[in-house]
Amino acid sequence: MKLKSSRLLLATGLAFALPAAADEGMWPFNNVPAKDLQRKYHWAPDQAWLDRVRLASVRFNNGGSGSFVSDTGLVLTNHHVGANCIQKISTPEHDYVKTGYIAKTPADEVKCPDLELNVLEEMEDITARVNANVKPGMTDALVLESQKAEQAQIEKDCNQKTGLRCDTITLYAGGEYDLYKYKKYTDVRLVVAPEFGIAFFGGDPDNFTYPRWDIDFAIFRIYENDRAVASRNFLPWNSAGPKEDELVLVSGNPGSTSRLDTVAQLEFERDAFYPGRIENYTRRAKLLHEFSDKGPENARMASRSLFGIENTLKGDIGREQALRDPRVMAKKAAEEKELRAKVASDPKLVSYAGAWDAIAAATGAYAKRYRRDTVMGRALASAPELTTARTIVRYVVEKEKPNEKRLEEFRDSKRESLEFALFSRAPIYPALEKVTIADAFKEMAERLGADDPFVKKVLSGKTPEERANELVDGTKLADVTLRKTLINGGVKAIEESTDAMIVLARQTDPELREIRKWREENVESVDKTNGALITRALFAVKGKDRYPDATFTLRLAYGPLKGYAENGKKIPFQTTWAGMYTHSEEHGGKPPYDLPRSYLDARARVDPKTPVNFATTADTTGGNSGSPIINREGELVGLAFDGNIQSLGNDVVYTDVEARSIAVHTAALMESLRKVYNAGAVADELEKAARATKKSSN
Repeated sequence: MKLKSSRLLLATGLAFALPAAADEGMWPFNNVPAKDLQRKYHWAPDQAWLDRVRLASVRFNNGGSGSFVSDTGLVLTNHHVGANCIQKISTPEHDYVKTGYIAKTPADEVKCPDLELNVLEEMEDITARVNANVKPGMTDALVLESQKAEQAQIEKDCNQKTGLRCDTITLYAGGEYDLYKYKKYTDVRLVVAPEFGIAFFGGDPDNFTYPRWDIDFAIFRIYENDRAVASRNFLPWNSAGPKEDELVLVSGNPGSTSRLDTVAQLEFERDAFYPGRIENYTRRAKLLHEFSDKGPENARMASRSLFGIENTLKGDIGREQALRDPRVMAKKAAEEKELRAKVASDPKLVSYAGAWDAIAAATGAYAKRYRRDTVMGRALASAPELTTARTIVRYVVEKEKPNEKRLEEFRDSKRESLEFALFSRAPIYPALEKVTIADAFKEMAERLGADDPFVKKVLSGKTPEERANELVDGTKLADVTLRKTLINGGVKAIEESTDAMIVLARQTDPELREIRKWREENVESVDKTNGALITRALFAVKGKDRYPDATFTLRLAYGPLKGYAENGKKIPFQTTWAGMYTHSEEHGGKPPYDLPRSYLDARARVDPKTPVNFATTADTTGGNSGSPIINREGELVGLAFDGNIQSLGNDVVYTDVEARSIAVHTAALMESLRKVYNAGAVADELEKAARATKKSSN
């Protein structure tokens, strides 16, 4: 990690000697910088191109992206995006995460128990409606309450009118609001998944590095009414792929960035948010490694959680290091100082001058209670059944309130998605839940003290281990029928329930609600009100042709395929099939560099020059995993799956000096389907759809 840290700092330092990169930006589809693209690349997408790509793009609601790649409902994403489903359909006898899965016929395509996919049908600016009832003189808390009530009504009206999932999206730190309308799919079936060993070849040591040789993909099919969806908008497959310096575009759902945050907010992330997360994830990773070491079945149960934790941990370490680089913070401070000076000197803008100080004061107050609040909430969400219990208790209570007064996740417009998740039959692992709950309770007692009233309430006079065993042994929430009975029974059923998890959720919900209420009234409301003022100032001073921070909604990024120089060494823009075997051999073929037997057997069948991974300057972050890489013709040429270590600082300050997004080449995917897995039927389906599209366009 020390080597990687220095590489990250070098990359961010170099960036400040350069002008703003032209390819920076994660652009909403209703605000794509067509003029910039035309000026630099002599090409820009027209509305038909944008509409087709938008409707071919898919959001995986568990935190990733994907795309339709055939007219028969096939959806392509990363293995690590689909791994939740892959693990949940596995059994002690068949670990499909480890061995992979190939559906030989449509009847073999296995339904994911709780996976929801979204396609963005329409976007609408609703800023004026959200602020319609905001009056001069309102406190920040009352402004937020008014905005949320209006959002609830907008979403409900939209859902009732269209039948779509309707989400209000906050943009520009509260400066604008859009309504996103999604077509929702919940019958998603696994078609192809490779072995974990090739999807995550090189393991954690190679994670967030480049060069790479990962064939990180999974193929699903979407069904409606038990029939494969006829997907009219899809991305035709192009196995030739892109060339060096060729422009490519990325359509996906980046999770979050902090580029518009104030210096005070970035300091909070640096000094409180990331240190707390890193400490917790380090502890959890150690726990899961110890659990996994006890046997192969333990390792299977913990594999998905462990992968997610270690992936997040490594990313968080990189982002914290970027924030600790004095050059990063100096750059952000200089930008903020310049904007504030222009606001203070402009009579039309001077009323916005206090916005930064208001956010700083709210952030400072939050920092004082952040650790305690976080530890409390984390302990009660440390295992699936604990989370399920709290969701059920809150859902029943919130249903009794008017829609506009409910917590956002329990609004009428969210009901179908909520109940789909609650009533899914995903597997529960009691042995794993016991150790994770026990450790979370132990951490809570260590951080807050054994005499803390909340700790005493949670532990109920027992040790963390005893209490965890009591809770897991005393719940029947794995039974979906019981969940439905509790929800249908209303408040009376919750109050009378003796289920151990429900009782704990019922007892601790008041404290957790107080935490949330305080944060909304004293931090979120201040941030949004004053963030909106800063946005107005920014637009007035520098113009509106800029993108908002990422919000796990559909965005378009772009840039060429390009290598880079690192410590005087030239890093190539792409890697090859032959290099995959060389990389394994250089590490003695030992884990995590041991290639699956299927790839060892296929070595002679695949052209060694076949491209495997490539690097692009396109601006991406977490949530973009599984995003399609697209050429100007709207064809699929790659599959985004990672960024290099230098890209982690891009969440705060974008640079294309060394930072790169990493993708799987379509040629490697097609060779894997045909020559490694003998999945010719799926390959034929992909290429047939592509040929038909090309023929119809000629």
